[in-house]
Amino acid sequence: MQVEVVSPERITYSGEADMVVVRTVGGGDIAFQAGHMPFIGVLQICQAKVISADDSDLFAVHSGFVQTAGEKVTILSDVSEAKDEIDVARAEAAKDRAEAALGADETDEAAHEALRRAETRLRVAGAVVDAAH
Repeated sequence: MQVEVVSPERITYSGEADMVVVRTVGGGDIAFQAGHMPFIGVLQICQAKVISADDSDLFAVHSGFVQTAGEKVTILSDVSEAKDEIDVARAEAAKDRAEAALGADETDEAAHEALRRAETRLRVAGAVVDAAH
């Protein structure tokens, strides 16, 4: 099936795959394969897995939508980053800033979202993430 991972700035990925796995709001993880029924879902801040028979690619996806139609899966995201594009040091610094903000105000929703984005980037990049959050 054809898969595209798209953000307003660019197409992060376009190619063939056997399966796509993302996390939707209220629905948890969902996997799509060829022939999946039409679907539109709202994405959480998550990692998107694009899996083919001989390879898999990971992307950090920061909210947006996933849509299936026919033999195509499209991930429309506010921001999407491929594994090899993630600056681990920058993501770690963002994680530290978000944790500090939450230390000052644990109800700060912007800090919670910043922390989720940073942790997602670190997971996709293969860096170790503290499981406490």
